[in-house]
Amino acid sequence: MSARISAPWLALLAGPLSFGIAGPLLILPDAAAALGTGIATVTWIVTAFGWGIAVGTPLLAGLQSHRGVRTALLTCAALVLAGAIAVATVPWLPVLIAGSALQGLGTAGFTTMAMSLAGSARAMGLVTSSLAVVGSASPLIADLVGDALGWQLALALPAVSLLGVPAALRSAAGTPAEPSRFDLAGAILVTAMVTALVLVPHFWLPAAITVAVIAVLLAGHLRARPDGFVPAALLRTPVFLIAAGLAFALAVANFGLVYVLPRLLTEQTGWTSGEVGLAILWPLLFGGLMSYVVVAVTAKAPFRAVAVLFPALAAVGLVLAGVSVSPAVLLIAQALTSLAAASGQGVYAVRAGDAAGSHRAAGMGLFNLAYLLGAAFGPALAALL
Repeated sequence: MSARISAPWLALLAGPLSFGIAGPLLILPDAAAALGTGIATVTWIVTAFGWGIAVGTPLLAGLQSHRGVRTALLTCAALVLAGAIAVATVPWLPVLIAGSALQGLGTAGFTTMAMSLAGSARAMGLVTSSLAVVGSASPLIADLVGDALGWQLALALPAVSLLGVPAALRSAAGTPAEPSRFDLAGAILVTAMVTALVLVPHFWLPAAITVAVIAVLLAGHLRARPDGFVPAALLRTPVFLIAAGLAFALAVANFGLVYVLPRLLTEQTGWTSGEVGLAILWPLLFGGLMSYVVVAVTAKAPFRAVAVLFPALAAVGLVLAGVSVSPAVLLIAQALTSLAAASGQGVYAVRAGDAAGSHRAAGMGLFNLAYLLGAAFGPALAALL
């Protein structure tokens, strides 16, 4: 049995993933200018990171289940290090895209492991709070790093997660793996499914058709291999499915509002982009910091209560944003949706992990995948609406 890994190390392992999601926001113009291309083209760096975390979440969770935490940690560390070196040293777009994808794969594995190894609601709250807090501050941090050291090093900020690896390795050296044969066909189908889902907001018709076809193939594979890459037992566990579904919905609401809020604030106030960015920082920080307290306080609350609480909080935020003509109310709306998403991620992760039982690592991978897909779909749906 492995020693308990302290929660701050787990937070350090997980939190820097958010640098890859929100960090490039303010440095993409510098990257485009240096590469001699447009903003739309360099945003593929961010898209590649998003693909990496979506695909890496279930894949690295599977590696943890079948080869143990130590092997998974070393694999993730190698992916993050290789990706960071690539984006920091080679100013060529294909390499930057590949390096960003590698960082996404590795940090996704780190985050899933941190959540699966969190031994209490407080530890889980600190892990999910770190993701929210880093995410809220990452645009400004990356901008400062870019000004001081160059935009390429700002793209390598997810490598901060490597600082948590030594402590995790010392504690997880004895963690056993599940003694079952790796389901390669299931891993391929899930990877294809996740890739198609990530592309739905960009190429909705062909991607949606592909998702439907892969879903049929995956359903047939689950009947033939119920103990495979996606344990069929998880899909027959109502608490797990509800927790993952609610996490997806909260992420859609939060990240959708994050996407539209700058435009709404600019229209109402005429603030500059820097002023808008600073204003948005505070409600996002509030949600991230308060979520740690909320996750701990609601640890023993009935599942039905928390299943209603956080969606209701997010709904109030969305209604306020929809009817408001005041920047103060808009920022309050963002604070509510941020608090709901960050707290809900932690609370529902605890319930999903408990419901997963012996399939905890795989369960955390699938749960995180649901949340991350919500983060990807939120801005896309907001743009359509």
